Amino acid sequence: MNTTLDRPQQNTSAASLRGVTKSYKHFRLDNIDLEIEPGTVNGLIGPNGAGKSTIMRIMMGLVTPESGTVSVLGKSISSREASAKQDIGFFSDDMRLYKSESIAFHMQFVRSLFPSWDEGYAQQLLDRFGLIAQQKVKGLSHGQRVKALLLLILARRPKLLILDEPTNGLDPVAKQEVLAELMQIVNDETRTILYSSHNTQDVEQISDTITFIDRGRVIASNNRDEFLDRWRRFKLQAPQNWQAPAIDGLRPESTFGNLRVMTMDRYQTDVEDRLQSSGATLESSEAMTLEEIFIAAVSRGREEKQS
Repeated sequence: MNTTLDRPQQNTSAASLRGVTKSYKHFRLDNIDLEIEPGTVNGLIGPNGAGKSTIMRIMMGLVTPESGTVSVLGKSISSREASAKQDIGFFSDDMRLYKSESIAFHMQFVRSLFPSWDEGYAQQLLDRFGLIAQQKVKGLSHGQRVKALLLLILARRPKLLILDEPTNGLDPVAKQEVLAELMQIVNDETRTILYSSHNTQDVEQISDTITFIDRGRVIASNNRDEFLDRWRRFKLQAPQNWQAPAIDGLRPESTFGNLRVMTMDRYQTDVEDRLQSSGATLESSEAMTLEEIFIAAVSRGREEKQS
């Protein structure tokens, strides 16, 4: 096994993965590079089973990669290094609380383990999330359990939050409460969030940078605004023998008779004129939503892998 996980890392990033691989019987995480800058919200978008959870568990030392380097908050991460995890808050949907105990019990337990616990902030979160400290876990709804878990994580004031699908299954009101709190957290520019979801709207709402992952591979990563600015969809009327001009980043999406739909991931202001002069009639040039961009990027990535 070629791994350098225990080698000290000199890195100013909040987290860094370089050449990380991990293989299972029916899945492979393939050569993952990911750089997370301090004070940013980083969205990790992918379909279910794309590898998002595996990446996060590797960052927490819960899964050991076969090769590559992993550094979190300037320290190499492994299952043996508890000190490297003191300033990390990790959320996963499979985390459990003691059903017969109250939220207050769990607050006291976490407070005893982490000197960074902020009791005043914990009380604020109880109020903002509509939670009652004396209520037992077994009486909580799914949304209330998620918010209780997030309270226990956030009140520690971790420098890095690694959140695996934290809004999955929440109703719209609970989801907005959670997202609003996460946006408040990064007002402190020393705190960083890595947030995974298959819901592009949630990620778009709070993220500075976005990474698309599919079938164990990073297929695109960029600043959110760069994604939205650089992608376009064009609808054209073109004769049957029409040949699309050779424009970097321009790809066909679909054809319906003479209607051609094309997407572009490197938009430039002269593209419309070049399409018109190619013999086609341009019907529309439209900005794309992040969800549309994600679907197009996944399709391109799968085509490139097969070619």
